[in-house]
This record gives sequence, structure tokens and C-alpha cells, in this order.
Amino acid sequence: MATAVYDRIGIGYAELRRPDPRIARQVHDHLGAARTVVNVGAGTGSYEPDLDLVAVEPSRKMLSQRRSTAPAVRAVAEALPFRDGAFDAALAILTTHHWSDLEQGLAELTRVSRRQVVLTWDQAFTAEHFWFLTDYLPEAAERERDLRALDAVLGVWPQARVEPVLIPWDCTDGFFAAYWRRPEAYLVPAARQAISGLALMPQALVEEAVAQLGRDLSSGVWADRHADLLGRDVLDCGYRLVVRD
Repeated sequence: MATAVYDRIGIGYAELRRPDPRIARQVHDHLGAARTVVNVGAGTGSYEPDLDLVAVEPSRKMLSQRRSTAPAVRAVAEALPFRDGAFDAALAILTTHHWSDLEQGLAELTRVSRRQVVLTWDQAFTAEHFWFLTDYLPEAAERERDLRALDAVLGVWPQARVEPVLIPWDCTDGFFAAYWRRPEAYLVPAARQAISGLALMPQALVEEAVAQLGRDLSSGVWADRHADLLGRDVLDCGYRLVVRD
């Protein structure tokens, strides 16, 4: 379960998973006129707006790294300890794939809030377009096929609105595809530790992929192969914002 996972791998999140202000603006814009917000699967507090907010997070390790002074409750998405309609809006940022019961978690978001804003990703798009997966670690894409991401969320909320979240080249939030134009970052063990998609993979596979990436960076192969990326400021890596009223 997510509690155990992040108690084990949730090291350095406060430093390496800092919210990117451009992504934060996009997320916050979809909160509309909300004054009260619950952030479910809140982690260390990334993307929490300056509103009347309560965070929900099951992992003690993540709670201990929170920077925010907003109150935090140790609980899971599937059993939110709030009354019906307690909040104007609910946030769930890159967390649904860790929930043990997606349908129940989304039902709980709907129960306690009038608007839901969920950041997730399109697995098929990312598997086809993100070079780290296509060139170095296709096994990670195969593993992610079973995670409950965009398709699963839309299966529960078919009428929800979906909006691409473009990733800036200098993104300050170190999620999986954040370093699409800074490949050398994947050579840093601490950066990989803060990416659950890498931290939860068999490390022999990850180390082999990273070693090949290092060789390709040294030889110039990576730069030749992905020269089109070097002049880009943003890239669609498959991340999607799902908004439901």
C-alpha cells in the first residue's frame, strides 16, 4: 500500500519534488472560486494553494517532510475522515496510481467536495513518446500499464474535462519526465530515488539503463538522437489534468 511504499522510498521529496510554479498556476486556475480545499495523497505539500486547506497523507515519512503549515491528517483516499460536501474542491496530484481502490478513492473525493482536480498521466502516450522509456527502460512502461492512471480515472469519470500539462525544460518538480531536456539528472541516485516509477523498479534494470544513458551522453549519441529537444522550452510528456464538477 502507499503508506508502506512511501515510508520506504519517500526520502528527499521535500528537496527534489518542489512544485513547479507554472504547473501550480495551471492546477490552481482549475480550483476556480474554491475557498476550502482538501489535498488527498498530499505528500510533502506540493501544489497546495494558499487557501483554507487540509492535507491527507498516509505516509509518516512524507508527513514529516511537509513544509506547509496547513493541517494534515494521516488517512487514505479510500476513507476520508470528513463529512459530505466539506470542501469546495479536492486535489489529487500524481497519487491515484498508488491507491488500493481507485473507484472508492474517487467516490470519496466526490463525496467530500464539489469540484475535483486530479493530475495523472496518459500511460500509452508517455510509453510512446518519452525517450527514457523508449530508449532505455521499456520495462518501466510495461510495469506502468497496470497502474491506475488517466484511462482508469476516465473510466470512473467519463464526463470529466482533460487538459494537457506541458512540462517546462527547467521543471523544479522532479517527477519521472521532469528531466526530459536534462538527461544527466537521471544519473543522480537521489533524483531516481524521488521518482517512484524508478525507485520501485528492479534496481539492476535501472542501473543498466542509467549506465547506457551515461555512455550515450559521453559519446554524444543522446544529443544526436534527441537534438530536436534541445531548443524546446516545453514538452508534452503525457501528463494530464482531469477536472470534474
